[in-house]
Amino acid sequence: MDRRVFLVGLAATAVTALSGCSLQKSEAVGTLAPTSSLPTPTPTPTLRPTPTDSPAPFPVVRKYPITPGERITGLPGDGNLMAWTVDDGVSSHVVGAYAQFDHDSGIRLTFFLNGANASWTENAPALRPLVESGQVQLGNHTWDHPDLTKLSAGGITQELQRNGEFIRNTYGVEAAPFYRPPYGYLNHRVASVASSIGYTAPVMWYGSLADSGLLTPQQIVANANQWFLPQHIVIGHANYDPVTQVYGQLLDILHERRLRTVTLRDVFAV
Repeated sequence: MDRRVFLVGLAATAVTALSGCSLQKSEAVGTLAPTSSLPTPTPTPTLRPTPTDSPAPFPVVRKYPITPGERITGLPGDGNLMAWTVDDGVSSHVVGAYAQFDHDSGIRLTFFLNGANASWTENAPALRPLVESGQVQLGNHTWDHPDLTKLSAGGITQELQRNGEFIRNTYGVEAAPFYRPPYGYLNHRVASVASSIGYTAPVMWYGSLADSGLLTPQQIVANANQWFLPQHIVIGHANYDPVTQVYGQLLDILHERRLRTVTLRDVFAV
């Protein structure tokens, strides 16, 4: 069966888009992440080593070291790799559709999740095997998506630790050192506090599907056409339904450009 027909058929079961979301991001499509100028689920799995502790199925020749606290905005080196990252998870349906898409297509994704969203508990049975294999990586996006620059040191610590504990308890893996500060808001104080508890790799982006809010399917494809490029980290969101209607078209763009999707752990040595 034609891949696009299969995937689009899969997405046809989608429910209507969420009518509202309090976690919309004020991102600028095509720009680097904004910077600020210092301005119990059951069953509970046993914690296991990060998937990349064993031989990874993805053949990356070289891994690059991380400079602690330094923003990651793209993939190092030259090549045909792309990191597709997905944030939030407001919609349980969309998270589930991403899990099915990932299973059927074999692409590699990094989810930056908010554990406060029930979607990550509800879809854990489908996602857990993908996480265990290393095809899907989980990163820390805080527990419930606050602007970390407005929190105390204790508040920053609580947001990251609570979400990290959720990821360990639900999926049996460690999210650290990778985290994405909500809205891309990061300053020296936030980076310092995060680093002190093991989160030394703040991940930004260079290119966006811009679907933190509700877009048309055509707008999402247009954004992918602009930003699905070699060595880019592209941000998407599991918040609204239209992205589930264009998985086939997004996959076609990757194939036409001979891009290989990677997780951050595929590329960075941690």
